Amino acid sequence: MMLNSKFPKMEMTIFSQISQMAKEYNAINLGQGFPDFSPNDYLVERIKYYIDHGVNQYSPMQGMQRLRESIKNLHQKLYNINLNTESEITITSGATEAIFCAISSIINEGEEVSEIITINSADYAFEFSY
Repeated sequence: MMLNSKFPKMEMTIFSQISQMAKEYNAINLGQGFPDFSPNDYLVERIKYYIDHGVNQYSPMQGMQRLRESIKNLHQKLYNINLNTESEITITSGATEAIFCAISSIINEGEEVSEIITINSADYAFEFSY
């Protein structure tokens, strides 16, 4: 059975474009986050600790409960907002995933959306077709 991929119609992402241009012009790549410094020693020690103790599985889909509780507490303290960790806080691995999840959670089958979203001078273009 041959699968029909949607990806051939996709253009190069803004991240790929910035990476390509940074390489071409021998510039610092600010598009994807390529740090030129080592992580904090404490962070490295904590990661090693958890790996050594077998805590190396995928996190829950919504993110770790402890992290969601911390975010809830921070919003309560700073903004006097009481968020529900089960239904109002989701951890994502980046802005692109967060935007995709947010938009796809409200789009229904048969609806089509084409929108440009500007965040920190980076343009993200999404086309949804369900």
